[in-house]
Amino acid sequence: MAKAQKISLAEAAALVKDGMTVMAGGFMANGTAERIVDELVKTGVKDLTIICDDAGWGRKRNPQTGEYEGEARGVGKLVQNRQVKKLIVSHVGLNPECGDMYAKGEIELELVPQGTLAERIRCGGAGLGGFLTPTGVGTAAADGKQLMTIDGKEYLLELPLHADVALIKAYTADESGNVQYKGSTRNFNPMMATAADLVIAEADHVVPAGEIGPENVHTPGIFVNYIVDGGME
Repeated sequence: MAKAQKISLAEAAALVKDGMTVMAGGFMANGTAERIVDELVKTGVKDLTIICDDAGWGRKRNPQTGEYEGEARGVGKLVQNRQVKKLIVSHVGLNPECGDMYAKGEIELELVPQGTLAERIRCGGAGLGGFLTPTGVGTAAADGKQLMTIDGKEYLLELPLHADVALIKAYTADESGNVQYKGSTRNFNPMMATAADLVIAEADHVVPAGEIGPENVHTPGIFVNYIVDGGME
């Protein structure tokens, strides 16, 4: 089996260009490739469309000074640094700064119900044209979408999502690109690995091919183009 290419953080970040659509795994930044995100902040790449479960953790506003304080986490770092043009997410409640930016017209926001978001990504990876769901019928989520009636019940046609690059976070990756996740860090990562032109896995541990048992391979190496060792500088 051909090996995935092992690259540095800087090389990984250089693959993300201005204006790209980027899928980032993670749920409240759990399972997000934090070190690659940090490197993207350094590069200043801009006008990104980010597809993620959420907007990461944002800084908190000091009620006395009105200034934002503390540390952002996950894709919240990119939002804070004004590198994101549009977010496609299921919620932004953990990132008050993002809410303020949206209110000021500084960022575009597409809110998608979480299950719908996961299924749209899965459809993108499976090459499907979309799927029908009753979720959102009769709400603002239905605005501009095709409505279909089947056996007397109304459904929305939801379209697939695809990205230029997916950033996934592995607990262990082998030299063939096979990936194992740990606990709840799995979340959106496996489906995102199928729905992008280029997949970069940031791994806590990189091991020789064959060291991950077949039953523990959560994302097969055929989907992974590059591996970043979590311990690399």
